[in-house]
Amino acid sequence: MKKFYFLISFLIIGSGVFAQLPNHNTYLIANLNIHPSYSGLWGYVDGEGREYAVLGCSNGTSVVNVTDSANIYEVGFIPGPVSAWREVKTYSHYAYVVSEGTNSRLQIIDLQYLPDSIRLVRTWSYSGYTYTHAISQSGPYLYLSGGNASPNGGVQIVDVTDPVNPVRRGFNSERYVHDCRINNDTIWTCNILNQRVSIINSGDKDNPHEIRNFSTLQGFPHNCAITDDRKYLFVTHENEDPGVLEIYNIEDLEDITYIRSWQPTGITTSVTHNVEIYGNYAILAHYTAGVRILDITDPVNPVESAWYDTRPQDNSTQFEGCWAVYLLPSGKIIASDISNGLFVIRATNLTNFTNIKTNIPEEFNLYQNFPNPFNPVTSLKFDIPKSGIVKLELYDSKGAFVSEILNEFRTAGSYELNYNASALSSGIYFCTMSFSGIRRSIKISLIK
Repeated sequence: MKKFYFLISFLIIGSGVFAQLPNHNTYLIANLNIHPSYSGLWGYVDGEGREYAVLGCSNGTSVVNVTDSANIYEVGFIPGPVSAWREVKTYSHYAYVVSEGTNSRLQIIDLQYLPDSIRLVRTWSYSGYTYTHAISQSGPYLYLSGGNASPNGGVQIVDVTDPVNPVRRGFNSERYVHDCRINNDTIWTCNILNQRVSIINSGDKDNPHEIRNFSTLQGFPHNCAITDDRKYLFVTHENEDPGVLEIYNIEDLEDITYIRSWQPTGITTSVTHNVEIYGNYAILAHYTAGVRILDITDPVNPVESAWYDTRPQDNSTQFEGCWAVYLLPSGKIIASDISNGLFVIRATNLTNFTNIKTNIPEEFNLYQNFPNPFNPVTSLKFDIPKSGIVKLELYDSKGAFVSEILNEFRTAGSYELNYNASALSSGIYFCTMSFSGIRRSIKISLIK
């Protein structure tokens, strides 16, 4: 009997590879596994508040309706070139998909017909561009990393102000970029081959330039996320040492300092992959350790509040298991596991977890344009707390209609677009926004 207890203790405590604690403060809503293998994942909310997982698969892109916990199902599937890694981001009512598959380019999928169907609008490219490793999004801009979207596998900026007719803008190719995160007009790039994180100023979308870079402690930085107060950078590392999460203080860009590293409770072998930050919580896709949820109320001392293991058979250093995570407004967490498919889970016993900050604004706003006065291009920013038709119209100082700037359906979120007034004469104009029965106006000055 003593030998039996010794063996059990050894398996539970003595082996970092096989030790596995039960799932903690989470429960499974659904697991959907209908395609050969899975990779990147993102979330989408339609105009009626229905929630979806947009999921990269080895042979295409799947959109799954996760609104009703009792009836989670695939709405549609768009085939694509075979690729182990496929990633997606959304803007307006479109999904933008990239992969490393041969001649995969940029797929644009229309989501406006949900919950009934989805459709491929077009596959977009330009001379020399055939595949991409990763895609990021901020406002009406996509950021394509790795692959040959830009020279040397750097980062390429694509303007999707017109969502179905992208425009190639500037690129930065000083270093290979595996993935990136955008905060305002700053791009934080993870240069996994150079074992550095680079900071790029993209205020001029046609000429993004590096302002500094720094080495991470472990090397092989894979992706990163920034706390809401912009004081801390969380960096994941994809290597078999194993890769850990590292936390940096970035308040002073001239003095970025390492704070600490983090690994899951009781596990020292699993490799971290992706991190997403939502208010006071960081959610990680941690390969063989599954979904890990950190309370980062004190970012310097994160506390693991919950976890759900999507691959319970081991905690090895292999690149197997959970690849991507996303928190939906309802509090549901969607996660993709390479072999085991889509997981929909919910965390319990976490204070205000279902009401934490997401990227959906709380109220309608039309911001003052910048620059102002301008000649001839200015930036217009607005927030909408729910999905609907957005109209932007321009009137002269006498109240006469001049032109329509925008008239289209947009999902809840924050937007920025550039307006070119080169065809107009100098003068005072009023930009009026109409949304859901509300009107707002700003005065803009064109000086030539």
